[in-house]
Amino acid sequence: MNILQVNSSARGDASVSSRLATDIVNKLRADAPGATLVVRDLGRTPHPVLDENALQALFTPQDARTPEQQARVALDDALIAEIQAADVVVLGVPTYNFGVPVQLKNWIDAIARARVTFRYTENGPEGLLTGKTVYVAATRGGVYRGTPADTVEPYLRNVLGFLGMREVRFVFAEGLAMGDTAAAASIAAAQDQIEAAVA
Repeated sequence: MNILQVNSSARGDASVSSRLATDIVNKLRADAPGATLVVRDLGRTPHPVLDENALQALFTPQDARTPEQQARVALDDALIAEIQAADVVVLGVPTYNFGVPVQLKNWIDAIARARVTFRYTENGPEGLLTGKTVYVAATRGGVYRGTPADTVEPYLRNVLGFLGMREVRFVFAEGLAMGDTAAAASIAAAQDQIEAAVA
């Protein structure tokens, strides 16, 4: 088993989402001791945004790219290679202002490449990153799960499914900004969810 852990919090060692993602990985590795692990921490090493220069590089034929364009495309290629090689993907995802962190959005923009991780067919789009299980450690300061204010879960299910990853399991820790008691209870509940989700 090859595991890819992607942390997207800007909080470093104080991140609950990263900690829960690591707990998921530890449970996976306890059940599969020979598993390999790659950790991509987007908070510590942010991926560049998809801007005009990046688009020009991507749409320039490989043999016509400048050295700068080759270097920019190579950054995205590295992320694509990581997720292609992964059997299991573990995402640490805090909610920032009702959405995913920009760090995670940049990662998604990098791995979503036509004719590489998805393609359009006469029957519609087809995701090419199939056969993977995704675990999402989703953390929020408030309580939004199952309400119209929760845009994160629907977005991730949609974009990951578009890329072919339809087995997506969420672990939630909510109310983390609603006092120490509520936060501790939420984290404990998330640990129970991990035990149930990683089976």
